[in-house]
Amino acid sequence: MKTTIAIGAFAAVMGLASSVSAQEHTFRLHHLLSAQAPAHTQMLEPWAARVEELSGGQVDIEIFPAMTLGGRPPELISQARDGVVDLIWTVNGYTPGLFPRTEVFELPFVYVNDPVATNLAMYDMFESDLRQEYQGVEVMFLHVHAGQGIHMVNREVRSPADLDGLRMRIPTRTGAWIIEALGATPVAMPVPELPQALQTGVVDGAFIPWEIIPPLRIQEQTEYQIEGADMARFGTTTFQVSMNADRWNSLPEDIQAAFREASNREWWGHVGEIWRASDDFGINMAVNAGNTHVTLTEDETAAFQAALEPVVDRWIEEVSGMGIDGTALVEHARAAIAANASDM
Repeated sequence: MKTTIAIGAFAAVMGLASSVSAQEHTFRLHHLLSAQAPAHTQMLEPWAARVEELSGGQVDIEIFPAMTLGGRPPELISQARDGVVDLIWTVNGYTPGLFPRTEVFELPFVYVNDPVATNLAMYDMFESDLRQEYQGVEVMFLHVHAGQGIHMVNREVRSPADLDGLRMRIPTRTGAWIIEALGATPVAMPVPELPQALQTGVVDGAFIPWEIIPPLRIQEQTEYQIEGADMARFGTTTFQVSMNADRWNSLPEDIQAAFREASNREWWGHVGEIWRASDDFGINMAVNAGNTHVTLTEDETAAFQAALEPVVDRWIEEVSGMGIDGTALVEHARAAIAANASDM
């Protein structure tokens, strides 16, 4: 397993990939963040190494961070489906409408504060409720991050009214609905573009997890990080690591088994632990830099929950137009998360 940062023409990258001769099966994994991001170092690299080990050395996965194979983050899913790359890690919400069932796990106060339980709930519901929307790819694993905290450039937020009229960044349509319900204006952009947007005043703040603070140095562009009581967050984001379906179907059973074992239920839960630990590291970095970490009281958190209840209703109405029973999905997701809940 290698991490490659491509410099120059795509052909040069292909030349590097073809130089691997010891393995029978080589794969290119493309993603949007830097090689220093925790998602890369703590999740994707260990997962790739796990597949390689379980394959008995028959597999080599070369990781290309920071969109070094070309394109923009919203194009990653089509790159996988079209076979431009073998594997991708991407944000589901960068392509609105493609994964409506999985969106249920992004909803505020459906997701509250537990990425481990939520990942396990997605695993438990995948075959029955989610698989049908992943056409053209074979999902290795899904996950969420620790949830959307509020990052503000220069103002403290303790109530929905404090966000009225502000411009806030979010990557997904469910996140946009959250921001609209709180009286602010959503500004969509891939997360690598956020630091400049904060610096130039394009946005007043952002709904993102603490995990992203270190790789993007968000502590240098903000003064406040705000979350609810008991680490409650305001929704979350869903992600996938997926393989081109044709490539998957071409693999012998023992290689498929190596990928499956590396991506088993235990791994889905462990990914939640990785993101929780990365989130804790990020908020500690911000506090150590002098930022203010605000934890809302239970009453303040309840005010946000009341303001955001219509987002769940909006989602149910939206997906019902697609022939999806949104009410049943919300109930199923909440029950599955509760069944997998862990003490943090």
